[in-house]
Amino acid sequence: MKTLTVLGSTGSIGRQTLDVVRHTREHLKIHALVADKSIKLIEQQARLFQPETVVMMDEGAARELRGRLRDLPIKVDQGMAGIINSVIASQVDTVVTALSGRIGLEPTLAALEAGKTIALANKETLVAGGDLVISTARKMKCPILPVDSEHSAIFQCLEENPDTIEKIILTASGGPFFGWTKEQLATVTLEKALCHPNWDMGAKITIDSATMMNKGLEVIEAHHLFNMEYDQIEVLIHPQSVVHSMVAYRDGSVLAQLGRPDMRLPIQYALSYPTRWKNPFERLDLRGRTLSFHEPDLAAFPALGMAYQAGRRGGTLPAAMNAANEIAVGAFLHKKVTYLGIQDIVEKVCSEHDVLNNLDLASILDADAWARRRATELVAKYEA
Repeated sequence: MKTLTVLGSTGSIGRQTLDVVRHTREHLKIHALVADKSIKLIEQQARLFQPETVVMMDEGAARELRGRLRDLPIKVDQGMAGIINSVIASQVDTVVTALSGRIGLEPTLAALEAGKTIALANKETLVAGGDLVISTARKMKCPILPVDSEHSAIFQCLEENPDTIEKIILTASGGPFFGWTKEQLATVTLEKALCHPNWDMGAKITIDSATMMNKGLEVIEAHHLFNMEYDQIEVLIHPQSVVHSMVAYRDGSVLAQLGRPDMRLPIQYALSYPTRWKNPFERLDLRGRTLSFHEPDLAAFPALGMAYQAGRRGGTLPAAMNAANEIAVGAFLHKKVTYLGIQDIVEKVCSEHDVLNNLDLASILDADAWARRRATELVAKYEA
């Protein structure tokens, strides 16, 4: 029996994680659920899974939830201190990091320092602080098991000898605007950008998929997870989202992992590793299917190229890029900037950032804070 803390339980990955738990109760149980301020949903989750602790990042939400759950012996905590306590608790084996954004960095580090296994769905953690996170995991001998479908696919295809690997191939759906020109992209509306053709995801990651920044973040994540040089990481557009990623070996063999576009499968694999558990989820049917692969258009979708550049430069630049993107995407979701304005703001922040190379948590957080301030200033100028 594995005991979990789920960070971001009310988000898309968090909800699907709890669906996996619901179907595998003989293997998994919940110690803590963590969310921002989705009070009604987390109350439902708490009543169904009966965790020892629920943590709300928002103080007002925590106060209201305490009243709603007063009939149950569930502790309601709040803020980052409460999150940290929920991941370092002695009874916790695995922490599912499904919070959206850089905010997942501190609890991930705390969990690793407490000797916990990480089921990583929060790619921004490795983008912002990859060297620090990986070095901490190695020092504590704690596994980081990928939950992203692409990185789970690579993890499943890897052979034990890393010297045999020629490259890894990350597949990308292309989002809702695959094949569009930059001129066409100037007409993109929020409603169109939120309509992903294959995946049901949260708003932020859906917009990142539409700009291809999500794939850029995954490139940086893959660099850290699999110790691959950026020249060994290739991206191919695969509109059908059936092949989740591939590993090419030096003898010419290519191993691919296939599955339905269903995040519950990589979630369950991370939680069941090194075994595989049976589940009732719908199976992949390849009869009559055509699978195609295409080069990404970096002129129309420059975010992918920006991420490669930031990753290669390293230091605090990936953290700054990620922070600027979070602010710019948030502004787009509130219709304060255009779709193309997202990449303009991120590019401007990256060009202005004074990169530091000696990374510790303080320098990462400082770069993150500076980039957020600068991106917010650019959003305000954009509105004016």
